[in-house]
Amino acid sequence: MLPKEKAMEVLEAYDLTKSYRSAAQLSGVDHHTVARLVAARAVGAELAEEPALRSKVAEAFADKIVEWIDHSGGRVRADVVHDKLVAMGYEGSPRTTRRVVAALKAAHRRDRHRTYKPWITEPGAWLQYDFGVGPVIDGLATILFCAWLAWSRFRVIVPLADKSLPSVIAALDQTFRILGASAPTYVLTDNERTVTDRHIAGIALRNQVAVDVSRYYGITIATCVPYDPESKGGSESSVKLAKADLVPTCYNLRDDYRSFAELEAACAEVSAGLNARVHSVTRKTPDEALVVEREALHAIPDAPYTAAFGESRTVSWSATVSFRGARYSVPDRLAGGEVWVRASAAEVVIVSGEGSRSTEVARHRLVGPGQASIAEEHYPGRRGRDPLHRVPKAANPSEAAFLSLGEGAKLWLVEACATGVRRVEARMAEAVTLAALHGPCTVDAALQTAAMVGRFAEGDLGSIIVHGAASAARAPGASPEHSLAAGTAMWSALGDSASDSDTDDGDGDEGEARP
Repeated sequence: MLPKEKAMEVLEAYDLTKSYRSAAQLSGVDHHTVARLVAARAVGAELAEEPALRSKVAEAFADKIVEWIDHSGGRVRADVVHDKLVAMGYEGSPRTTRRVVAALKAAHRRDRHRTYKPWITEPGAWLQYDFGVGPVIDGLATILFCAWLAWSRFRVIVPLADKSLPSVIAALDQTFRILGASAPTYVLTDNERTVTDRHIAGIALRNQVAVDVSRYYGITIATCVPYDPESKGGSESSVKLAKADLVPTCYNLRDDYRSFAELEAACAEVSAGLNARVHSVTRKTPDEALVVEREALHAIPDAPYTAAFGESRTVSWSATVSFRGARYSVPDRLAGGEVWVRASAAEVVIVSGEGSRSTEVARHRLVGPGQASIAEEHYPGRRGRDPLHRVPKAANPSEAAFLSLGEGAKLWLVEACATGVRRVEARMAEAVTLAALHGPCTVDAALQTAAMVGRFAEGDLGSIIVHGAASAARAPGASPEHSLAAGTAMWSALGDSASDSDTDDGDGDEGEARP
């Protein structure tokens, strides 16, 4: 069966040459085809009309071919049909079989073609969302959450680390905030496990958390009918656009993303570009249409739904929580309490509190099972508990008197104990006595020097103090008797000579120097 354009080309070639064979050579078809088209035009018949079965041999097997086409849902190949027909005694050529199978397949599609009823939307009624495979960042796969407000055609693209329920609720909440802290009446999505537990007699059994979310935001969550593109085509089209613009390919020449924040910025940029473009159906931009549709949307609570923060975890007395087999630290004031934990790309976000009182308390890089991520700032004032960094703490008045000398005393005690010095208490008492004579600052500096050079023997501290005092006394300058410099004494005579030369000797040559 020739297309109508090709048929007109064949007839044009015939009108030019008035020869079946010449027209066939010019148009690249058989001369019998030219004759058939000329005859059909002469009687006013449809030019593209062509009998499905052009051979009596093939017509005898037509019912069997139709049966195979129906059984395969219109997908069986013509070469497979030809092999089966040959085994049954068919004597036609493969070319004839291909033509017959093509014609019967077209008839099969016409008879079983689905007719869709157009979906007419109204302002503030429907929002659809779907998921697409996002780019890989640092070896971690991402998900593109694509929402589509049906009437205004407004699109929102949010990157996610996974399709878990907390992530989906957080993306929905973010979408509602972008729409102006408002939501439509219905939200349509696929039959995901986050929304539908299972089907009973074709009816979707809702997830209990999804029901709680719908009540919190005042929406009705609906799941689409399988194989019904008219009901969810908008969100699927949004997924195609998002993947085409955001996933790096050789077609869009986009570079790989270095961080999840960079992907978030790219999603916001692509969404803004789509919403600022004039839509081919509404003849206005989605941004303009959203201004009108906002009047039909209803307000949502100020705080996100609690499950959007993640999974509930109890903080252990070591101020850590367990998430996906790993441990993450939180501020020690939260020990024994409850927090919310969720994964966001390559990070773990921990939130404390509920509703409007919720605050983010910690953020860690995601680590593998059996590992831990501990932040030092979560344990203030607990450095002394570190076995490698013990801090001296006085247990009696004599120890307190020694440690009160300063940081040098603390350093001396740590180094002395690590060295295994004997009679440490006697050295400490000696330092307190010397502090009464030379002052705490001087003794503390001497203790720091002793700790640095490893001088812990009896009398070492006194020697360092005496040496320091002698060095300070010599510091202003060296004695002229022990100096190797030539000095400036010889210049004193020059001053006297200059004075004599400047005196008036009465000869009238005032001011001239004598040799």
